[in-house]
Parts: sequence; structure tokens; C-alpha cells
Amino acid sequence: MKRVQLIATIYTFLLCFFAVDALAQTTLIKGIVTDAKEKDPLPYVTVLFKGTSIMTRTDADGRFTISTTAAHNTLQFSYVGYKTEFLTITPAQTQEVSVKLNPEATALNEVVVTAGKRPRYRNKENPAVELIRRVIDNKAINRGERYKAIEFEQYERMMFSMSNLSEKFKNRRIFRNYQFLFEEQDSTKIGGKNILPVYMEEKLSQNYLQRDPDKKKTIVLANKQVNFDNALIDNKGLSQYFERMYADIDIYANNISLLSNQFLSPIADASPTFYKFFITDTIKTQQPNLVELSFIPRNNTDFLFEGKMYVTLDGTYAVKNAYLTINKNINLNFVRALEATLNFDKNADNRYHLAKSNLVVDFGLNQNKGGGFTGERTVAFTKYKINNPQPEQVFQGDAVVIAPTATQKSDDFWASNRADTLSEANLKVYQNIDTLNNMKSFQKTMDLVTLLFAGYKDFGPFEVGPVNTFYSFNDVEGLRLRLGGRTTTALSKRYYFETYAAYGIRDEKWKYFLSGTYSLNNKSVYTFPQHYLRASFQRDTKIPGQELQFVQENNFLLSFKRGENNVLLYNDFYRLEYMKEYENHFSYNVTLKKWTQRPGGVLAFENFIDGQPNLVNNITTSEIGVALRYAPNEKFYQGKLYRTPIIDKYPVFNLRYAAGLKDVLAGDYNYHNINASVEKRFYLSQLGFSDVTVEGGYIFGKVPYPLLTIHRANQTYAFQLRSYNLMNFMEFVSDRYASFNIDHNFNGFFFNKVPLLKKLKLREIASFKIIYGGLREENNPNRDASLLQFPVNAQGVKTTYSLNREPYMEGSLGIGNIFKLFRVDVVKRFSYLEHPVVSEYGIRAMVKFDF
Repeated sequence: MKRVQLIATIYTFLLCFFAVDALAQTTLIKGIVTDAKEKDPLPYVTVLFKGTSIMTRTDADGRFTISTTAAHNTLQFSYVGYKTEFLTITPAQTQEVSVKLNPEATALNEVVVTAGKRPRYRNKENPAVELIRRVIDNKAINRGERYKAIEFEQYERMMFSMSNLSEKFKNRRIFRNYQFLFEEQDSTKIGGKNILPVYMEEKLSQNYLQRDPDKKKTIVLANKQVNFDNALIDNKGLSQYFERMYADIDIYANNISLLSNQFLSPIADASPTFYKFFITDTIKTQQPNLVELSFIPRNNTDFLFEGKMYVTLDGTYAVKNAYLTINKNINLNFVRALEATLNFDKNADNRYHLAKSNLVVDFGLNQNKGGGFTGERTVAFTKYKINNPQPEQVFQGDAVVIAPTATQKSDDFWASNRADTLSEANLKVYQNIDTLNNMKSFQKTMDLVTLLFAGYKDFGPFEVGPVNTFYSFNDVEGLRLRLGGRTTTALSKRYYFETYAAYGIRDEKWKYFLSGTYSLNNKSVYTFPQHYLRASFQRDTKIPGQELQFVQENNFLLSFKRGENNVLLYNDFYRLEYMKEYENHFSYNVTLKKWTQRPGGVLAFENFIDGQPNLVNNITTSEIGVALRYAPNEKFYQGKLYRTPIIDKYPVFNLRYAAGLKDVLAGDYNYHNINASVEKRFYLSQLGFSDVTVEGGYIFGKVPYPLLTIHRANQTYAFQLRSYNLMNFMEFVSDRYASFNIDHNFNGFFFNKVPLLKKLKLREIASFKIIYGGLREENNPNRDASLLQFPVNAQGVKTTYSLNREPYMEGSLGIGNIFKLFRVDVVKRFSYLEHPVVSEYGIRAMVKFDF
């Protein structure tokens, strides 16, 4: 759910009150451009409103869409080797046109005329393919892998803007206090839409890279960004999320990460298999001479680019310039257009390095019209030096260091150090947002957005929520009412308190929670790196074996469950916790816990003493634990009162150890519990990506079954990635286990090839989960009657088992991206089908928002 909250925060925090009028006063032109003689469509023709910078290009099929809210009446079409054409259009209307371009008359020494069909495209004996293979063969040299050391200064700018604003929209009543936002507007070439910047960040850094061994150091010299003063929006969190969405474009890499997806580079090792290449021009006005190499996807729905690149003919076969875009049929959500331009400069050794890149992405709920948002990232590299090694002390310490005065640079500093100019309208965005933050009407609007998407009502130093837990129900507690909240940074950056109270109508019991946290680094306890001390007490119920990810346990929607749901534990938790997180994303957590468990519902703690049944009221443990976590290169979407990891290709390692202490704080048992896991996403280029988790654990000592590993089960109708979706609560317990989970998203690789399905942009998903486990004789109640016996149902049949006989396995096939929001899986259980109240098949759904 936090994934949805994350996207909703970014995409809708302005959309909620900037509700764009889709068609008002908009000139929208669609059409196709063809060769007047050959009738063939012409790709990458430049289309613009005459006398303006509002421009687009035709796609690989010769089609284009362009729009404006201004009163322009003439379109201009230009293409190398063809006469420029002009077309008169009617402003403020939607029109479809067909344009034919005539070749320019050229004096030729020799003319070869052929007839018949256009020859079938083939890689064999294709000079364009031979050229791209030369580029591929020289990738390692041209991307600088043979340099011993590289250093450069990097300027980057990220802008996020509202786009396609109509006059009717700007004059709405809701904006009577916001007219200063519309004083000046800029325009962007992509789609020809007027834009209004609402977020901007600039960064200037000095970078050092060294080979053998590989080392990297980044010193952030200056940093400036829009500052939103709201509990929902964290400025650092926005910055990190945009960095992930708009990652650096390395055309020499096999795969390019954009919008949380992987695109195959046109010069990837396997690019001739997925792309078609054409030599479309030779540039002899530059030294060295360049070849214009155009490329299009073989399948226009795959995650591939189309565009052109200019390759040197001096023997280096380097890319001098590149223009990348995507086909409108690609399986991406809300992306109406994408353009990237790359420019390379020559080094002293005649090799080329990236000098500037510009990426523009236009987002919108409607694919072809209406308002939306445009994101743009510009990166410029200057003061480039090669083979100038730095002393060892330069690379010591953290890989990224922020200069103490980075956020204090003056406007004069930025004016003289920007490697790319800014318009007056863009410069105003800093002042505009500061003004917005101080306006009561804007504060009320953002307060409403926070309530809708974060689930909390902000009262300054304290906020109440989350609202989706106020009401829930289950078979044991009946109707459950809950009210709680937490303090915010408005009260203190050192002290944090959180509490709630709940009451079950059927069991007539109060539940409550209280925690106090002290920040040891004078930062919010939700901000990276965390360093705090926390003490808490909780008296509440828990379903044994239910572990939820990114979802509140008392969420109303989780009240709906399948099968029998009449087993609960009443728990008392006393916990003291110390958390320390480091800049390299290694962390450790030390806890001291006292835990008392009492059975609830039909559950009973029962054993046999001298052959006679004996009821046990509760079990108590005292435990000390250490949890180690290492997540290299991890990034977060950082809210002010929460944070959500952004999944990437880097692994996450976890190691947890807990020791039970008998006779300490009334603890009843001695034991040692060790658990380890590794999680990683594997990108498989055009075949999508796999999320893989490997986990294992071992418990030393003799303990009752509530202290064993109760494997994660799911009896709701929501598909849960980490749980076993057809396993019943408390169905399996182990004192040793190993598991393997894989969830693979094909990103529509197969559906995209089916003519009718590809328009729906559905995505195929497959998953498989297997867990091996078992119980030693000393922990098996079937072997030792003095242990707490496994629970039984109303018919006296045991409902809890060990995994000694065979592994538990389940798999699923799913369809994702339904209405761009839902995933639905058909789940099959492969083992232990003879257990009571189990299903071999089930249908599960989840909300999953992706680009």
C-alpha cells in the first residue's frame, strides 16, 4: 500500500487541486507524413508550429501528434532531403491531416532504378548492421574502461512541471489566490505543451573515478531545491525518487534504467536481434565525418528505443550524438512521450565522453490529450580530465560527501556555475513554492491530500490516524474500534510518541499501545540514517503466522478472510530498542523484549503431565536480540513520518539472532533463534525482472510451538508477495527451515505480441514459492506430550503440522497492470492438499501501481 501511497503522493499532490481542463482552447493536430512519390511513411520528420519552438517528430510509422493552447495557424514540416512544407490549420480544434513531402531536386551522376516490393529487412549483408557491430566491438574503449582515472565536474537539474494548461483552467475560482503561478510560462518541445514548473532541484558536484581497484568519490559542492513544508512531502525523498525515475543514460550499457524499467540500448550486445538499423545520412561537414544511423524496434510494444545516432568514421566508431524516443504503443503507463538527447565531446586521446544529456518525459492520464505533468533532467559534464590519479585520501570515507556550505550558495554563485541556462520562468519556481507554503488555502489543500493518501489528519504537533484502522472486525473480537496517533517534528525533532487504543465488542477487551522514541542524532527517527532509542508497551491481538508487508495489520480491508479465522493470541510486549544506521546502509538493531502470550478464540494452550491434560494460561519469554541489515546503494522515498525503499538491482542482506533468557524477567525458556535472508531483483532486459528471496532459520533449544517459526500464511483475498497465499494461519511450524521465493514480471513481453491484447497493456506475472522445514524430536508435540499440543478444530482434527514429510509449494500465474492499477493471480497449491479446510486453487488480487 505504501507503493501506491508513494506514487499518489508524487503524481497527485498537485493534481488534487490542479484539476486540468482537458480540451479547452487546445489545438490538437494528429496526422501522418509520407513520401509524395513512394507513398512510404517518413520517420523523424520535424513538425512545429511555424515561428515557435513548439515541436515534435514523427514516429517510426510517420505519425505525429502536436498541440498548443496558443492561437497558431500554420504547421511546418521539414526533413533532410525533402522540401519544407507548410500546412494551414484551424486553431482551437482537433484535426487529422495527411502530409506529403516532395524530395528535393538533386544533381546525380548516376541513377539506379529498381522496381517491385521493398526488400525484406535482413541483418545479413546489411551495412547498417555491420556498422552497429563495429560500434558494439568498440564499446569498452569508448566508454572509458581503459582509463586509469577520470575526473569531472557535474551539473544536474531536475524539473517537474504542470503541462498543457488552458486559459479556462487558469481562470477557475480555486486559483484566485494562485495567479502569481501563471505570470510567466515556458514551453517544451515534447508534445508542444505549455508547462509551468512546480518543482526544481539543482546540484553541482566534483567526481573522481579510479580503476584497479574501482573507486568512486562524489563531493557535492552545491545543492538547491524547492522546499515543500508539508507532512506528506519530504524534499530529500522527492529528490531520491526522481533520481531513480530519471537515472543516468549510459548508451554504452546493455540496459538503460528509466522509469523503474529497463530499456535495451540500441548498441547493446544483442541489439541487432531486437532493433532494425538504417543508414539514413552521411555528415561530411564535420571532422571526423559522421554516419546518421536510424533505428526502430522490431516490435514497437517492447521496452526499446527508436531514434537516431551519429557515429564517427575515424576508426573509433564512437557515438557523437544520439536522439532517443519511444513508440506510442510501448507498454508504459501514463507516459505520453519521452525524448532523450546525448551529446559527446572529444578527449585529448580522440575518444569521446558524454558532455550533456537531456531527458524529458511527459505524463498524463489520457494518452493523447488533456493536462498532465512533464519531468525533465539535464546533466552537463565539464572540466573533464583523464589519467590524472588522485591521492588515496581523496577516496577515504563515504562515497558521497556533501560540502558543509552546499545548501548555502548564493544566486550569484549559481548564475556563474550553471552549465546550462535557466529561463526567467524556471528561476521563479523557488520563490513560487515558498509563497505557496505560506498560503493558508494551499496548506488546507495539502492537509486534505495528506488525509486521503497518508491516512493521517494533521493537527500540527500531533496527527491522528491511520484512518483505515479505525474500524475492522474478526471472529474473536467482533467489531473492533481503534483510535490513535503520533507526534510530529512540529513538536520535537528529538522526542517522538505514538499511541492507540482499541476495543473489541465481542471479547470486551481493551487493547492499547504506547511508545516513546528519543533521536540520538537530532534528526527525525524516520530519516536516514536512523539513530534512536525506543521504549514501548503493547497489549493487543495477533494472528499467529500473519506477517504483512507495507500494510497496517488492522486495516479494514483485511477483515475479509477465507476459511476459519477463530484463532488469536493476546500479547503483552515490553520492548526496549536501540537502532543505529550508517551512511553505507549497514545497520544494527538491539532489542530487549519481554513477551507474554495468552490463547484467544478456540485456541488453547494444553499439554499432558503424567498422562493427564493440563491447561496453560500463558507462556512468557524474555529475549535479547540483534538484527543486522546491509542494503548497498539503497534509496528511499522519504516521507516526513515514514519511508519506503525503492526497489533496485542491489541485494538486501538480513541476519537476526535472538536468545531466550530463562528466569530473567520471569522468562520460561532458554533458546537461540538464528534467521538469515537475501533479497534481490534481477533484471532480464526484454524478459522483465525477477524478485528473488532466499531465507533460512534454525532454533536451538526445546520450546513450545508458539515460539517456533510459524510460517507466513495468508487467509485474506489479497495477494501477498512474502506470504504463502493458500496456506492457513498456523498451519505449519518449524525449528529449522529454508525457503525460496521468486516473483517474475514479464512486463508484457508475450501479451505485447498479441494484436488485441497489446492495446490493453497487460503484463504477465508468474511466481513460485517453496519451503523446506522440519521439527526435531525434542520440539515435536506428537513425540513429547509435555510440550504444548498442536491446536485442533471443532472436529478434534489437528490443524498445525510440521514440514518433515515434504516441502510446501505453491505457484501462481497472474495478469498485472489491469486498468493500470490491479494485479490478479490464479494461485495453485501443490502439496499437503489433504489438510482440513485447504484449497488447491484460489484467486488473489492486489493493488500494484507501476509505470
